[in-house]
Amino acid sequence: MHILYNLGVRLYGFVIRIASVFNPKAKAWIDGRKDYWSKLPLTKKRQVIWFHCASLGEFDQGLPLMNLIKKQQPEAFLLVTFYSPSGYLHHHKRNHLADHVCYLPLDTPSNAKKFAAYFKPSLTVFVKYEFWGNHIKEAKKKGSQVYVISGLFRENHRFFKWYGSYFRGILGHFDHLFVQDSNSQELLKKININNTTVAGDNRFDRVIENSKNATRNPIIEAFKGDEEILIVGSSWPADEAIITDWINKVTTKVLIAPHQIDEPHIEKIVEKLDRKFVRYTQWKDQNDCEVLILDTIGHLASAYQSGKIAYVGGGFSGSLHNILEPAVFGLPVIFGPKHSRFPEAQQFIDGGFGFSVSTTEEFETAYNKIDANYQEISLAEKDFVQKNAGASERILNYLIANSAL
Repeated sequence: MHILYNLGVRLYGFVIRIASVFNPKAKAWIDGRKDYWSKLPLTKKRQVIWFHCASLGEFDQGLPLMNLIKKQQPEAFLLVTFYSPSGYLHHHKRNHLADHVCYLPLDTPSNAKKFAAYFKPSLTVFVKYEFWGNHIKEAKKKGSQVYVISGLFRENHRFFKWYGSYFRGILGHFDHLFVQDSNSQELLKKININNTTVAGDNRFDRVIENSKNATRNPIIEAFKGDEEILIVGSSWPADEAIITDWINKVTTKVLIAPHQIDEPHIEKIVEKLDRKFVRYTQWKDQNDCEVLILDTIGHLASAYQSGKIAYVGGGFSGSLHNILEPAVFGLPVIFGPKHSRFPEAQQFIDGGFGFSVSTTEEFETAYNKIDANYQEISLAEKDFVQKNAGASERILNYLIANSAL
């Protein structure tokens, strides 16, 4: 099985190389790894602590623990690797303490050996998922303790399939797995992975951290004025299809922050609007505008503090975006129907501050229900976020107690 895994990894690299001819993301994946070994930094014999993140979301998830570790051991060399360009190309938009950020080389045996021999990490942390077998094994061989944080496992994962013996073996290399929920822990127990702790989701720590440092955006505040606004965050066409009719018939001000801000997508949104709108990048004190289109990247998370209710996109494709970002500010959240991969969505629904909708009519019903019971719903949501914080502290204490730091 190990041979098949390595063949699969090499085939994947070959396919990406072919795709790079016509796919910009694949090209960025290849270009980011050119002259890889010549660009690695000198660690000056400092203790190397390595965090691997699949993309930007996992980076955000890991940041609170990274910050605590750097506070605990400021002299340590913090290495962060990304697999995808969407993470690597945007990490600079976050405040972080990493000493070096780079792509993770393709998980071949030779690359993994070379990478581990160069950095010799004493502590390795994989955030949430993406368990690259050769890199994990080589880190262990070099004496590193290896952990998972914010792990989230589902029954349909390959670890729990009849053909998953090799992947179950990869999990066996971890010193400890910190998982988000008891369901993940129970699934791991069924395959004899018992070195687990339900520590929670580090994203709660991240959004609380962000909320404390958030400043109000003057353009969004000027647009809002004395009114309450709905914030449509990270929307896709399927999301916009069910809310545009509602937007056109109400007087509520709306901020739309589409996930993709390319011109064709913005134009499609504009074509369907019957109300006066303005793009964020073209704002010139248009106080009579009723819809603000946020056509920039990096402003949404802090923008939520100016809203009353949020609609978060991605729930029609099964890739729901971060509903914790508005929740930390007390904005009840509406989202699409496909959210089974995101346990916090069901927790929101059960708590009465999350609402799953499939149609314009269902959206309107949810909005009106929130509006009629706003204070009660908002307070319950804020309380939920605060009660679920602390995963990073719990993990840090474990690492210290077990001499990983």
